[in-house]
Amino acid sequence: MKLPRVSAVVAAAVLAPAVLFPTTASATDTPKPTGVSGPDTGSDSAKDTAPQADGQEQRDRAEVKRILADPKSGVGVREAAEKALKGGAAELRHFLDVEFDEQTRIDNQVRVSQIYATGGPAVKAAAKAALRGTDEDITAFLTTGQYVARAEDEDRAKIAAIIADPLTGPKVREAAEKALKGGAAELRHFLEVELAEKQQPDNLLRLTRIADGAEGAGPALRLAAAVALNGSYQDVLDFLATGQYAARAEDEDRAKVEALVADPKTGPGVREGAEQALKGGAADLRTFLTTKLPRLRSDDNRVKLSQLMDQGGPGVREAASKALDAGTDAAVEAFLNEGFAKAQFEDDRVEVLRVIADKETGPHTAAAAQKAMDGNAEDVRRFLTVELPNLRFSDNRLKVSQIIETGGPAVKKAAMAAYEGSYADLLAFLKDGWAKAQAEDQAAAAKQGNGAGNGTGTGAGTGGTGQQPQTVQPAGLTTGTGIGTRTGGGTTGTTGSGALAATGTDGLGWEAGGAAAALAAGAALVVAARRRSTES
Repeated sequence: MKLPRVSAVVAAAVLAPAVLFPTTASATDTPKPTGVSGPDTGSDSAKDTAPQADGQEQRDRAEVKRILADPKSGVGVREAAEKALKGGAAELRHFLDVEFDEQTRIDNQVRVSQIYATGGPAVKAAAKAALRGTDEDITAFLTTGQYVARAEDEDRAKIAAIIADPLTGPKVREAAEKALKGGAAELRHFLEVELAEKQQPDNLLRLTRIADGAEGAGPALRLAAAVALNGSYQDVLDFLATGQYAARAEDEDRAKVEALVADPKTGPGVREGAEQALKGGAADLRTFLTTKLPRLRSDDNRVKLSQLMDQGGPGVREAASKALDAGTDAAVEAFLNEGFAKAQFEDDRVEVLRVIADKETGPHTAAAAQKAMDGNAEDVRRFLTVELPNLRFSDNRLKVSQIIETGGPAVKKAAMAAYEGSYADLLAFLKDGWAKAQAEDQAAAAKQGNGAGNGTGTGAGTGGTGQQPQTVQPAGLTTGTGIGTRTGGGTTGTTGSGALAATGTDGLGWEAGGAAAALAAGAALVVAARRRSTES
């Protein structure tokens, strides 16, 4: 019901008796003012009604403005109200008497359609029924029906989430699925009554499974579950609400500490602290991880840096020294994580260049060294730590085989024994055995020469046709420089000076083939040294 219309009706009811049933006194006793003609009397009556019309228009305009300011007014009502405010009394009254109801009905239909588009199943069903009904049905939906339907949809969504939860027990799941097949009353009854009833047996079953090691339960979680099972049902609820998370946190901390102990890269200080923490409880584990571990790791990192510095080449020593001089844990970690590998790569390349430049380096080793120089850091390190010993073994066997072909009887015998023996036998032969065998051959030759001279009188007398014994440095035994490794491994030797292993009476013949490579490698060593000096 519209207030302006009521006001107009009331005003009409009040004014009607005065207009239709004038009293005798007013009609006959009240004299007209002197000198006032009939037309003048009519003019005064018009002046009396004008203020009443202006007052009604003002009231109507105020009402239209109130409707326009109402946030609940729809688009259609707002547009019609704005249009009416641009007009006069007739337009205002027409809006209030006619357009307001029409536009409100249209706006309500639009609003219900919008709610339908975004609502859940229950909201859609209720909105659809309202749109097919009367204006009263639409109003009822907007005022109450939509909220009832929304509550049903929310209950349905909650129950669907319970079913989707992998931790939901069988009793709860069964009751939830049954409730979803019903209506709003069944959904609400499940949430308010059945859920708690069905959770109790399910919770007890879950704790039993956790105590038996289900759900990846660690020792702390299993123990806490067992304790809760031996208590009241409130203990079970407390475990599920909070206790399980404290126990899981302890198990996670324990797993982290155990991983540190199992990691071969863990330093001795961290390892000792971790083993001690594992003997304690949750507080000990947490204190170790949050407080002790950073300090112990810092100490271990500095020890490791010092070890790498002692074992490494010039580049590693220089980079490690800079990290120590910085005086921060971050600088030490940066060296261990990145700087060491970079510096070691440079040192390794210099070491490979030395191998190439060494005149004692055999063809297999030289070829592999050149290939490594064309590769990355991993290729260079693999050559020095894995391939080089095997390649030197191959080259030394080649030397010994050549000696067998050209040596005297004693040399052949000793060389054959070394060739068929171990790598240590090869090295021993090339280092000492070859010279001893040559001396035996020379002594035998001299004795044979002397015998021939005494017997015929025309003997050479001096004999001594054998080559003079010489000291040989087999590949891998000459003067070397150490290279550092992460594991503190031994050094990789490289030759300095020393005669090429002889093959009886002649040289082995690979000096000339490697001369160019050695010259190039020597130049590269000079460049590397100059670059390192510049960088320093």
